[in-house]
Amino acid sequence: QGKKLSDALRISAYVFSTGLLMFTALVNTASWFMQNITLGNFWQTAWLQFYDHMEGDEWTIFLVGAALVPALAFWGFNGILLVADITGKPTFITRYRIQLGKNDPVDRKKLWKAIYTALGNQFFVSFPMLVPMFYIMKWWENTFSKELPTFQWFLVELSIFTVVEEILFYYTHRLVHHPVLYKHIHKKHHEWTAPIGVVSIYAHPIEHIVSNTLPVMTGPMIMGSHIVSISAWFSIALVTTSISHCGYHLPLLPSPEFHDFHHLKFNQCYGVLGVLDFLHGTDKMFRQTKAFERHKVLLSLTPLSESIPEPPKKEE
Repeated sequence: QGKKLSDALRISAYVFSTGLLMFTALVNTASWFMQNITLGNFWQTAWLQFYDHMEGDEWTIFLVGAALVPALAFWGFNGILLVADITGKPTFITRYRIQLGKNDPVDRKKLWKAIYTALGNQFFVSFPMLVPMFYIMKWWENTFSKELPTFQWFLVELSIFTVVEEILFYYTHRLVHHPVLYKHIHKKHHEWTAPIGVVSIYAHPIEHIVSNTLPVMTGPMIMGSHIVSISAWFSIALVTTSISHCGYHLPLLPSPEFHDFHHLKFNQCYGVLGVLDFLHGTDKMFRQTKAFERHKVLLSLTPLSESIPEPPKKEE
């Protein structure tokens, strides 16, 4: 136990220190870029024009930023993926499929069920949850400020949002895997052992509230964030979870191997970042697989399923 704790602390310290260095470098580089390459106060001017166009109607501005923009990001990204899922074309994308031979092509009946459920969760669960969030954000008196947050502060907020989401998602996700809750709630999501992007919000309404939506909403509510930050964060969160479920390990995109393995094995890889899984030992099986070796950003055009193939099965 002592060695395990020591290893966990060492890994955590390494992840934190590396992340801090990368974050500092990103802030400095991005800040320089924003100040010297882009048109000075372009975003500030654009925001003021949008605010004036909406005549300062905070509810409408909130709906556009927290609902419409993220929904367009989600369905725009998944629309591209669905073309490949349904048609198997372009073939160069299907080469990057993680679970080879699965969803090739996708079952149309299951797909439509997933789409209807995803739309239902958005319209009848996510959007109504924005009503109490709106009043919480108004209480902060910063969400609809005419002055945008600095880019440096947005990066700080993004880091905090990510940590809050990781903690809440990991533990609520493990909670719905409890046998009592799994049978009645989470089993629906795991109907897809080889997931596709739209399945990211294919879930029982209770799970969608507790495990999908609240972990993403909580960070901005704690920070009293600006609506522009909220809109960007919600869009990033939806696209990122779509990537985690998409079933393709595509070049330059975050690796979906971790969560894809969770759908394959059910009792592994509950989190997003993987730190809590390491601390709790819920990634031991994953770390012994080829999927773990492939769990990295692909920087070439050769699919990792080809460069790091599964070992040949032993003949009986």
